[in-house]
Amino acid sequence: MKEDQAQTKTLYERLGGIDGITTLVDDIVENHMTNPAVNARFLPLKEHPAHFTEVRQHLINFLAAGSGGPQEYKGKDMLASHKGMNISQGEYMHVVDDIMKALGKNKVDEQTQKDVLAIAYSLKKDIVGV
Repeated sequence: MKEDQAQTKTLYERLGGIDGITTLVDDIVENHMTNPAVNARFLPLKEHPAHFTEVRQHLINFLAAGSGGPQEYKGKDMLASHKGMNISQGEYMHVVDDIMKALGKNKVDEQTQKDVLAIAYSLKKDIVGV
């Protein structure tokens, strides 16, 4: 694909549409579950399958809607969903690393990875230490 054609695609399209985003979310969640720096926050979801399914769907819809897809995100905003969790800078960086690892595993191109990273950093103020 020519570079100018790649730039006209939405982030949603570059992430592989809903199928690609669903795979990414599953890989990201798996990375979080196996990352000892953050898994204590995620492993309890396995004990509540219905809640886990709901959280997973929120993540898929959030990423899909936020990247230009037609899906609608009806969950809480970032600040509301992280308020009271007191997430540390270190935990945040581990989560970002898990996201980047999933993007690499799914062979997402470098520019798209940079775009996702920029979005992650733009949300940091609503996640860390709130």
